[in-house]
Amino acid sequence: MNYLAHLYLAKPTADSHFGNLLGDFGGRKHIEQLPTTVVNALDNHYLVDKFTDAHPLVKEAKQYFSPGRKRFAGVAIDVLFDHFLIQHWHAFNTQPLCDFKQMSYGFLQQRISVMPGKMQRVVTSLTENDWFKEYETLDGVGLALDNIATRIRFSNTFTGAAEDITRHYTELDAIFLAFFPELIKHVNQRGLESA
Repeated sequence: MNYLAHLYLAKPTADSHFGNLLGDFGGRKHIEQLPTTVVNALDNHYLVDKFTDAHPLVKEAKQYFSPGRKRFAGVAIDVLFDHFLIQHWHAFNTQPLCDFKQMSYGFLQQRISVMPGKMQRVVTSLTENDWFKEYETLDGVGLALDNIATRIRFSNTFTGAAEDITRHYTELDAIFLAFFPELIKHVNQRGLESA
C-alpha cells in the first residue's frame, strides 16, 4: 500500500503516523531509538504490506498490466489504490478527506525532527505539496508513476503505466473495493497498535 493507505490505517497520533510511514524508509534500522508506540506502528506498516503483497486480489490486479510493466505492477497498484481510496473515501471514513490530510500532515510535522533524512525530505515534500491532491485524478496518478519510472536505477518500460490502468480501470476499481475492507478487518483483528 502507498502512503495514504498507511496513514488511513494508523491511529490518530503523531507516533502512529510516523511509524506507519517509517517502514518505507528503512524502519527496522532505527528501531532501537524508538518508543514502543512508534515500533508498534512500524509493525503495523509491515503487517499491511505483507497482507497486501500476498493477497490473491492484489495478485489478480497485477495481471491487468502489460508484460513490459508487470515487473513494477506492485508499485503501480500501491499508488492506484491510494487513488481509489480517495475516490471512495466517504465509504471508509466519515471525516472529510481534507480534514484527515491536515490532521495527518500535522502529526507528521510533529515528528519530522526524529525522522531519517530521506523520510524528512519526502514528508516535507508530501505535506508542503499535498501529494494526495495529485492522486485524485488518473492524470495525476500517471504523472506520479512516470516520475517513479525515472527514478528507477536501470532501464525500464514502466513509463506509461496509466495506459494499462485506464484500459482496466473498472476491473481494478472493483478489486480495490473487494480488497480494502479485508485489509481493514485484518489490521483491526491483529490490533498491533492497541497495546
